[in-house]
Amino acid sequence: MWVLVTAFLVFFMQAGFMFLEAGFARERETVNVLLEGIVDTCLCGILFYAWGFAWMFGHGNGLIGWGDAAGHSWYCLQNLPDTYESTGVATLAFFLFQFAFADTCSTITSGAMLGRTGFWGDLWYSIGVSGFLYPIFGHWAWGPDGWLNSIPFWKAAPFHDFAGSTVVHTIGGMIALAGAIVLGPRLGRKFKRDGGGPMPYHNMTIASVGAVILWFGWYGFNPGSTLSAMDIAGVARVAANTTLAACAGGLGALIFVYPRSKKWDCGATVNGLLAGLVAITCPCYWVSPLGAIILGAVAGVIVILATDLLEYLRIDDPCGAWPVHGACGIWGTLSLGLFATGQFGAPTPTGADNSAGAVVKGLFYGGGTDQLVAQFIGNAAIGIGVFAVAMVLMYAVKATGTLRVAKEIEIEGLDLHEHGGTAYPDTRSSTH
Repeated sequence: MWVLVTAFLVFFMQAGFMFLEAGFARERETVNVLLEGIVDTCLCGILFYAWGFAWMFGHGNGLIGWGDAAGHSWYCLQNLPDTYESTGVATLAFFLFQFAFADTCSTITSGAMLGRTGFWGDLWYSIGVSGFLYPIFGHWAWGPDGWLNSIPFWKAAPFHDFAGSTVVHTIGGMIALAGAIVLGPRLGRKFKRDGGGPMPYHNMTIASVGAVILWFGWYGFNPGSTLSAMDIAGVARVAANTTLAACAGGLGALIFVYPRSKKWDCGATVNGLLAGLVAITCPCYWVSPLGAIILGAVAGVIVILATDLLEYLRIDDPCGAWPVHGACGIWGTLSLGLFATGQFGAPTPTGADNSAGAVVKGLFYGGGTDQLVAQFIGNAAIGIGVFAVAMVLMYAVKATGTLRVAKEIEIEGLDLHEHGGTAYPDTRSSTH
């Protein structure tokens, strides 16, 4: 029941993503953003049912799974055991929980590609993300025999990613970056080095509410990854660390940006709190509250610097998908190798396994660089691999002629051309 309830919380994050991305978009593409969030979810559910769950969480080899250890296929959720592995959790409950994670990864991608992507293109790349990239690369770290989940051949500590700074956020962020690069900037987007700046958001009200909904959903994302409410200390620690990192991330971004314009920037603060949440997602089980505050505050600065980098490189990412999820997913994964206190080991249904050799200890707590090296290798392998395959995917979709709409369609607005109406037909011009 704990896993089901937290799965429902993670699923509700889709409402947060739809609000956030719609608010950061222009008015004329609002319906497009909303419908894409809904259709991504529908597609992801069917694909994860058909083969995604089997590929990611089934036994197989170090690169991909397909079923149980006896070789029975889990495609279309066939031949499933009553409970998943040694968790004691009903396998279908675990499936729903992980489907919500997969859906999150797919939605991250769209934030960097809004405003100029054709809806057919959205469908094609969403199939690629939910059906192939996420389950295959996710298996490497979370599959029962994924190569990053096995005995580390580099003779360092095992790779850890408690709730997905790498598996969900780095994967989503790197795909988003590939999409933004292949698409190119929106028409009229003039970058700071050319005398311009970011396009204005159309509705900071719904963007801000969307961010808070995401924060709420993260209480399913991170505490739910204990897979057991009986781990009472672990659940409480994860929830507290999640909260503190978000607070520090929001304040860090707000304060870091203020000297530039002497203005209190709502958009930067929104992405700052999300950056803190992304960063704490990997280490939340193993760090202290103080560590959560520090790494969250650093994430709040990183997200601004990463946004500056994209601006300098003339890469148009309207929602900051790569700065929030890519850059801060990398930081969050590495931060475990710095801030893990050495007090806790791997989670079990009733608490952390604190036996000798099981605890996770970072550099700042006398653990040396072993855990940091493991985190770097795991994140780099997945991040670089995903980016390379995502570039191939996006160029393949581009070759079909469906990835980017024609100039006149983008000027008219995706809502009118692709969906036949606007989000605010009674209040504003469709080309606002």
